[in-house]
Amino acid sequence: MPQTQVKAEQQLQRVKDQVAFVTGAGSGIGRAAAIRLAQEGAKVCLADLKENRADEVKKQIEAAGGQAIVVDIDVSDPKRMSDGIRQTFEQWNRLDIVFANAGINGTWTPIETMTEEDWDNTLTTNLKGTFLAVKFAIPHMKQNGGSIIITSSINGSRKFSSFGASAYSASKAGQVAFAKMAALELARYKIRVNVICPGAIETNIGENTKKTPELKQIQIPVQYPQGSQPLEHKAGKPEQVADLVLFLASGESSHISGTEIVVDGAESLL
Repeated sequence: MPQTQVKAEQQLQRVKDQVAFVTGAGSGIGRAAAIRLAQEGAKVCLADLKENRADEVKKQIEAAGGQAIVVDIDVSDPKRMSDGIRQTFEQWNRLDIVFANAGINGTWTPIETMTEEDWDNTLTTNLKGTFLAVKFAIPHMKQNGGSIIITSSINGSRKFSSFGASAYSASKAGQVAFAKMAALELARYKIRVNVICPGAIETNIGENTKKTPELKQIQIPVQYPQGSQPLEHKAGKPEQVADLVLFLASGESSHISGTEIVVDGAESLL
């Protein structure tokens, strides 16, 4: 067999027969990651709110010969999260990959005018949702190990000029700290925990962003180079993040845990 053919075959099916649980799988980064994992042999549970149409992603995966199920979950609801992970395990009798990706931007407003409800909504969805995904996955991953991947953001780790995003930034910083604690705690079970910190990515997350008029009171003018992403001068694509998810899910990252990786085209270095 030619060496090039052998190499090509070795690169295929990098997560063959593994089972992945992906939150926020109906759109954006979650959708791209679910499709990418399925292309590489994973069986994927698409976890999302029903209205986010994860069933369309399921059809796309199955049309390409992959396997997928859909569970309707609200990541902040412990029962629905627990049920979703349980259904995944019962379907395929294993769980190897958890991509805790679902999140919201929430309300962007000065701290002085932010309501407790807006703060709680953002922290509950982003931070508690991550905690619940990890908590309920652990019993199903302890025997064989696996990979947990969390979607955080450069906001909360390297960039703090998104004015009014104090709740969002706090939730994203909390995810990074939580992942590091989890990585050490779960190392004995060969469960790796890593964090992806995207910059601007072409998704629909902006649709759930509520910016109040009061933002004008705290904004500081900042000039950026064209496009604000030095590497490509444009926002990244979900598929570029999905490639990193695949790497962290596969055995190629077997010695990486407790690490945050930035995917932002050098945006946060400005």
